Amino acid sequence: MQQQPHVDVLIIGAGLSGIGAACHLTRDNAGKTYAVLERRTRIGGTWDLFRYPGIRSDSDMYTFGYRFRPWHGTQTLADGADIRRYVQETAEEYGVGPHIRFGRRAVRASWSSRTERWTVETRDEETGATETHTCAFLVNATGYYDHDAGHRPRFPGEERFGGTFVHPQHWPEDLDHRGKRVVVIGSGATAVTLVPALADDAAHVTMLQRSPTYVMSLPRHDPLAVLLRKAGVPAGLVHRFGRSRNIALQRALYALCRTAPGTMRRLLLARVRAQLGTHVDMRHFTPSYRPWDQRLCVVPGGDLFKVLKSGRASVVTDHVAGFTETGVVLRSGEEIPADIVVTATGLRVQIAGGARLEVDGRPVTTRDHVVYKGVMLDGVPNLGIILGYTNASWTLKADLASAYLSRLIAHMDAHGHTHVTPVATDADRAAESAMGDSLTSGYIARGDAVMPRQGTRAPWRIRNDYYRDRRALRRSPIDDPALRFGGTRPAGAPHEDGRDRRSGEDRREAQGRRGGEDREDREDSAGAPAA
Repeated sequence: MQQQPHVDVLIIGAGLSGIGAACHLTRDNAGKTYAVLERRTRIGGTWDLFRYPGIRSDSDMYTFGYRFRPWHGTQTLADGADIRRYVQETAEEYGVGPHIRFGRRAVRASWSSRTERWTVETRDEETGATETHTCAFLVNATGYYDHDAGHRPRFPGEERFGGTFVHPQHWPEDLDHRGKRVVVIGSGATAVTLVPALADDAAHVTMLQRSPTYVMSLPRHDPLAVLLRKAGVPAGLVHRFGRSRNIALQRALYALCRTAPGTMRRLLLARVRAQLGTHVDMRHFTPSYRPWDQRLCVVPGGDLFKVLKSGRASVVTDHVAGFTETGVVLRSGEEIPADIVVTATGLRVQIAGGARLEVDGRPVTTRDHVVYKGVMLDGVPNLGIILGYTNASWTLKADLASAYLSRLIAHMDAHGHTHVTPVATDADRAAESAMGDSLTSGYIARGDAVMPRQGTRAPWRIRNDYYRDRRALRRSPIDDPALRFGGTRPAGAPHEDGRDRRSGEDRREAQGRRGGEDREDREDSAGAPAA
């Protein structure tokens, strides 16, 4: 097993979250050494793995892009290739590329209190060769789903089907759907993306769902952004306005759905009815649950509704009873003819990319631990976990988490600490998953077995509220009774008198960063509700 050079910070994952964490270290922790472990051969994570037709974000790009590197396009929802390119260009701008070790899959991460460091074992995805990496601080930025396989239920009689099964997570490059009859099983974000993307060339596309989902149409391009750009308003100002507006709108939409579900249900269904007219039975778009009990699906320019109205696609609400050689048999007895069946049935939840976690030789069962401020686990030293929002853009929370971890590492350096451990009391603990119990989506229910818990009160409670989280992660003091710091002050740490011994240039750089953060916070707060 080959030993790699020790680094201060080791990041697992070179997707949106991992690259963001690396950029924050570059911006805010000058002089810290770091490496990024990525099992794939390219930057991008989700946006390199998923390559099915029409793949796109399901959040607006003003908030899905990084706070520190604005997205300047006018598209409301960007396609997967553009997002991967954006992440790649961000990594290049911040010099992250040379720090990435591609093709390395983390299989085990073990913390030693004796050496005060993490040891991470990796396996080369191509050759099987193993390596050992050590670090003082470990950051898991792999998200929360299994990259090897999606959720794929077994259907009765599926072995009789003479056509092709495909899961969107592993879309074959050579799959030709032109002139074929396609059935997409599912009703979530992936399904509503695939149906219009496939309908242009397929003979017909059927979306087969067990139950309806709330679907909301957004303009394909942000109309106000287009207008402001045409008027010559600088791109930076357009971005700042669009980002602060969309953060406020996201929060307001979610809050209204939770506090006035009846009113929001009527509004959402009225918008769908206006798009579909009399062409489609509204029962296919009338869920039995309240708005935001599951994540809302968004479609740019109403593309799903357009292909349904045109007759190139249709929607059926029923259960799969079995298969024949040429199609899908429903519980009602109807058979849907099919050449290709796409199982858009969701994700399998996984933490740390499947790596085994240990502390002093004892396995860490993530479900038995409580999350601290949504970014650390109680009882596990020097470990950061970056998880985005489930009720807003992923990157809003991922950015805050990375900024907090950079602050935490700087605080430890300044005070001579070598390790930090969140410690929860019995009164802090609760049985609720860190994903919350307000969402009833299938992947959240399936993930309950592996997701860490959240607590009964701050800082262990997950709020899923950008404005609250910004205060907690960017502004609140690092020192906290729930954190246990320890270790010996390294060379170069502040003196006992607390005086700042950094050079004038270093102090000015730090002050500049704080000033930039103040400005960015003010920009994000434009249009925010009163605290």
